[in-house]
Amino acid sequence: LNKFRKFLQENASNRGNPTVLCPPEYMVCFLHRLISALRSCWDEYKIRNPLACGSDEAYVPPQLFYNGKVDYFDLQRLGGLLSHLRKTLKDELAAKANIVIDPSELQAVTMDDLEEEDESANTTAQRSSAALAIGGALARPSWLSSPTLGRANRFLSTAAVSLMNPRRPLGALDKVKVRSLSVDQRTEDDIEGQHGNDGLLLGRPPEEADTVITENSLLEILDGAVMMYNLSVHQQLGKMVGVSDDVNEYALALKDTEEKIKRCPKRRADIMDELVKSQRVFSEKLNHLSRRLAWINVTIYSKDKMQDIYWLLQVCLRSIEHADRTGSLFAFMPEFYLNVAMNSYNALKNYFSPVSSMEELQGYEETLTRLATILAKHFADPRIVGTDIKDSLMQALASYVCYPHSLRAVERISEEQQISMMKNLLAPYEQRPWAQTNWILVRLWRGCGFGYRYTRLPHLLKTKPEDANLPSLQKPCPSTLLQNHMAELLRGDPELASSFLNSVLNQLNWAFSEFIGMIQEIQQAAERLERNFVDSRQLKVCATCFDLSVSLLRVLEMTVTLVPDIFLDWSRSSSELLLRRLAQLLNQVLNRVTAERNLFDRVVNLRLPGLESVDHYPILVAVTGILVRLLVDSSSQGIQRATAVLLADPCFQLRSIQYLLGQAEQSVLGAGPPSADKKHFSLQAYTDYINAEELGKVSNMLAHLSEESKQAAAATQPTSEEDLCPICYAHPISAVFKPCSHKSCKACINQHLMNNKDCFFCKATITGVDDYEKPTAN
Repeated sequence: LNKFRKFLQENASNRGNPTVLCPPEYMVCFLHRLISALRSCWDEYKIRNPLACGSDEAYVPPQLFYNGKVDYFDLQRLGGLLSHLRKTLKDELAAKANIVIDPSELQAVTMDDLEEEDESANTTAQRSSAALAIGGALARPSWLSSPTLGRANRFLSTAAVSLMNPRRPLGALDKVKVRSLSVDQRTEDDIEGQHGNDGLLLGRPPEEADTVITENSLLEILDGAVMMYNLSVHQQLGKMVGVSDDVNEYALALKDTEEKIKRCPKRRADIMDELVKSQRVFSEKLNHLSRRLAWINVTIYSKDKMQDIYWLLQVCLRSIEHADRTGSLFAFMPEFYLNVAMNSYNALKNYFSPVSSMEELQGYEETLTRLATILAKHFADPRIVGTDIKDSLMQALASYVCYPHSLRAVERISEEQQISMMKNLLAPYEQRPWAQTNWILVRLWRGCGFGYRYTRLPHLLKTKPEDANLPSLQKPCPSTLLQNHMAELLRGDPELASSFLNSVLNQLNWAFSEFIGMIQEIQQAAERLERNFVDSRQLKVCATCFDLSVSLLRVLEMTVTLVPDIFLDWSRSSSELLLRRLAQLLNQVLNRVTAERNLFDRVVNLRLPGLESVDHYPILVAVTGILVRLLVDSSSQGIQRATAVLLADPCFQLRSIQYLLGQAEQSVLGAGPPSADKKHFSLQAYTDYINAEELGKVSNMLAHLSEESKQAAAATQPTSEEDLCPICYAHPISAVFKPCSHKSCKACINQHLMNNKDCFFCKATITGVDDYEKPTAN
């Protein structure tokens, strides 16, 4: 076992280095041989001890992660550094696992407690042994000479903990002395245990049943197999998929070369010689790759090997479930267990197909549901602190809800867990990675929104018909069940609804503003005489900001559709403000995208590689979906309120709504009619994606706004300058502040109070806002 652990340590230290000690193909085969032998030994022990669990129920008990008997080197734990966990969770270790940490092992409470110049030789020796205990952590190199870096290095290395004497006198039956051991320091007793010593199983938490699992040595081998898959095997499984692509490329190159040989004139012997040499090289390479591909299909992607990876996935799921029950001690679990659970599922779904199908595996549906439960529970688990593992969990959940089978698995988890997941997704976007959260919500909605049923971007099929032959996007698979949970949460918790929507509106304002700024830079670069190339990274960021804007608009469309009262029921304290902010942003987007000969049009017409997703259709249909829900599908009172707020916004232009149906802009006084041959965008040109009912609602909305804007213009009375809001000079004064009695329009003060409670003018704290009525003249 110690040799096996050393082997894992050596390969762990060489991750990312092509000169690894074990060739990757051999590592894959070794893992499969190891799993076969492990399961055989496990089941033999089950025959000898009927009370033990069989290999089909195998898992790694949680005490291996914190009792110091197994060396995990420098691999990250879910809760962060091991030294930090042992200091912060020492009371839980004592209470649950009967393990007490010797205070002498916790010398570095903070980094500032360590002074570079005061370090004793004894401390240096302790640091060296501790570095060895955590897997041969490197001795401090010479470049770590500054006090800050020196303290940091010493803090990390001296924090390796031995679990020894209690801080207060405790009975021998209550607490157990243990040491954190490196690979070289372990004995057989430390693994198997004897005379009351549980060996690897020392420190069993109360949540774990006192039952026999299997031999302790087999538990460590199982833990090592999981680590081995994480270190190298999964990466190699992915790389081997690319061999078939290489075979196709060389086959095409060989075919092209042979055709050139046939066409080559006989008098050009020099060219013929070069072509024959190329033909020989391609043929040899193709022969080699074809043999390798045949070997891979038989030895790597066979059904037997698929069963091994599937078994490893189930082991990880059971191990995570058992560790989760220990409460705060779950933080000691190494991150690679969650990584292997996600990666092995990905391998089963993507790498083994079409040779073998995951759906044929026994217990497939149950396994999907268990993995869905883990993803839904832990993507926002406060016990998990690592940024990388949290991002991986979020991405895995986002991928999970894209496909019908895995989405149905999410819908099969407990209702309580579904509601908790949706509540975490609806947490305010500020100060957390929100883009993946937003994508998850969008994918739950995709297929239900206005013109949102496409599998290929419609505008690309109009400009590049050849793309119709390309593989399509994943078909929409919305979840009505999860949408209903979202609606109930937003409807029942006004504070949650307000904070969530304000954060979405803030991010939309940021994303669209960034997008506009970037296309201005792109347009300026394109107009330069020297025609400088635009940085591809800038184009990618620009397209990302556009996609984020569209996805945020779709989340707003989903919210307006599911819970319109959040915007239209003005008995809710935040509804009017949210509606005004929404109208302001919608008008901003419409005006930027629909203006004649505007910046957006010019950049779209450049057809730059990397900006294929940037077009009128994705963003305008998202905006249209929100407007139709507010102005057509709402109650009469809701339509009236939404119309009034939209028309009252100083940025509103009826021409932007007319643009949606391709209607030419009405000529203004002194201006000629628009060019007859100019092609206008129109939703009516996308009848394959927008049905007749939806187009009819857009026509009704346009007719309604046209009539209401005429009536509003006729009823509008001239407003003197002194009656205008002194902040925006766009609306009449309509609000008076308490207690200072200063005034502005409601739109300005409501927007201001979102982030600041001080008066615009006197900086007094505003305690309330009343409606303002202009006093009548005597």
